[in-house]
Amino acid sequence: MPLTIVHYNQPILRQRGVKVTKFDAGLRTLVDEMMATMHVAEGIGLAAQQVGHAVQVCVVDLRATDKEFDWLLDGAKPPADILMPFAVINPKITPLPGTRKTVYEEGCLSFPEIRGDVSRPDEVLVQYQDAYGVPHELQCNGLLSRCIQHEADHLNGTLFIDRMDKEVRAKVELSVRELAKKTKAETEASA
Repeated sequence: MPLTIVHYNQPILRQRGVKVTKFDAGLRTLVDEMMATMHVAEGIGLAAQQVGHAVQVCVVDLRATDKEFDWLLDGAKPPADILMPFAVINPKITPLPGTRKTVYEEGCLSFPEIRGDVSRPDEVLVQYQDAYGVPHELQCNGLLSRCIQHEADHLNGTLFIDRMDKEVRAKVELSVRELAKKTKAETEASA
């Protein structure tokens, strides 16, 4: 069942998620609901904070994109249809030595119709656990790397607007303020 995606300026989006220590049926239900929510919203990633949970959990699925990216999961390259969708729990992200930063326009399900350029390392190593607590290492680049970095930022209370340079942020500032005002009004109306 899809969950409600919270929009910017909800305080949960600024909360650092607590580390997951219990890998049980409740966690797997949350992961399944997050995946359903991401797919209904036609997103490629979703963090737990975006559905009201301050925990270190995000989900990713790039199968519907036509973007080029590469990956190695635990030293092998399973087909994308086997790899995705997948949960990334308690991630630790390290840019690979010598990787360059790339600029790419990002959007976010918590910021409907707001997009802007963000610079991120192109290739990273992601150490994480799956929904059963099994540890994994994923080396990836391109859109997969960017998506995981974007979602991991959410898990730490950082938003993609925080990563925009001043000129890019200035271009979207009015839309961000209008969204914050709308979110506040909706929150007050439902209280």
